[in-house]
Amino acid sequence: MKTKPISILFVVLALLSAGTWHAYSHFFSTSAKLNSLVKAYVEQGSFSGSVLVAKDGKILLCKGYGFANYEHEVPNSPETKFRLGSITKQFTSMAIMQLQERGLLNVSDSVAKYIPDYPRGNEITIHHLLTHTAGIPNVTAFPKYQKKKIKPHTLEQLINRFKDKPLEFKPGEKHRYSNSGYMLLGYIIEKASGKKYETILKENIFVPLEMNNSGYDKASLVLKNRASGYGKADDELINSGYIDMSFPAGAGALYSTVEDLYLWDQALYTEKLATKESLETSLTPFKGNYGYGWCIGESYNHNFVGHGGGIDGFSTDIVRYPDDKICIIILSNLEYAHPSGISNKIAAVLFGKRYELPKKHVIVKVDPQIYDQYVGKYKLREKFFITVTKENDKLITQATEQGKIEIFPESETVFFNIGIDAQISFVKDDSGKVTKLILHQGGVESVAEKVD
Repeated sequence: MKTKPISILFVVLALLSAGTWHAYSHFFSTSAKLNSLVKAYVEQGSFSGSVLVAKDGKILLCKGYGFANYEHEVPNSPETKFRLGSITKQFTSMAIMQLQERGLLNVSDSVAKYIPDYPRGNEITIHHLLTHTAGIPNVTAFPKYQKKKIKPHTLEQLINRFKDKPLEFKPGEKHRYSNSGYMLLGYIIEKASGKKYETILKENIFVPLEMNNSGYDKASLVLKNRASGYGKADDELINSGYIDMSFPAGAGALYSTVEDLYLWDQALYTEKLATKESLETSLTPFKGNYGYGWCIGESYNHNFVGHGGGIDGFSTDIVRYPDDKICIIILSNLEYAHPSGISNKIAAVLFGKRYELPKKHVIVKVDPQIYDQYVGKYKLREKFFITVTKENDKLITQATEQGKIEIFPESETVFFNIGIDAQISFVKDDSGKVTKLILHQGGVESVAEKVD
């Protein structure tokens, strides 16, 4: 489960400054603007899925785009079920808070209370796991993850994959995103409650909220309205790789629909699931502006809470602006989609800010030998770099503490990433030497000087 945190490079740059108004936007209703915006991503080839946007309890957009299954041309709809990836974490955290209210655990409990032989388990608390401050290495970043994810795992077997790895820092000292912590939380939920993780969520969240189209996904399930997941290779749509859903567990194993997630959003304004105190704790930013299963911040001078998710074949995002009673839910069955970028532009529409429709990029053929001159390290800002490498005749970028992203040529010097409405231009000096790159997004140009 590749998460897509809101702090990802391209989203941060989009938030720094918006682009230009889409021409004649003032002639359209908000709903029409939203629909036109999402359709532009569909036409670009970077989105397929379902979207729900609501404000003040009124649904402004609830629609499917593209196909849930491309082989059979089954359209996406508001009832289509998508794997959520790391959006799962907010449900895991809610289960923890509910069990705490019932006196079955406490967020100050140590991991050692539930796994006595866990190395340094007496130093790691449930709070540390919830906030990604435990220092436990992220199992989905391990070298053998791609091979291991296809095999069924019990929670004990899953925990054993990272249990004996050294901590990356002293618990509570730093924030570093780790799926391992939420896998541990799923195990703790079962130990404290005496029930299966999926049963706890069903009984205490899904059934009370009538989220009848949500649950723990399994390949064996015959699931009505299930979306198939897709990836891309050489600019061609492909079926995504397999992952056994026992692996993501409490970190990313759930499925849902946009309509069910809206029920979840609305419930968080009430005490149907947890007390006001528990909800406030969950939405309190700790290190890294992360709460309990939520990223917390500000966009367009409005407070938001949200979380992205990514898992083989799927890319998702939910963003809530509680003060404005706004909810944006985007579920895609393209793993290369960039829902958080779409969410950001939807927010721009709702807040009356400037925005621009995405451009359709066309890949051109260039000699891969040209890529050699672009390889290097580029400094965008203090302690933040974009590293460019060439791998198997492909040009790859990687920002500090982020995953690798393949970029494709629009010309010999201009490149783009599928799913992100942004471009990178490489700049040469008079001698023909590459000296910097320019990242273009939302009308903003950010220069990164080549330092290596």
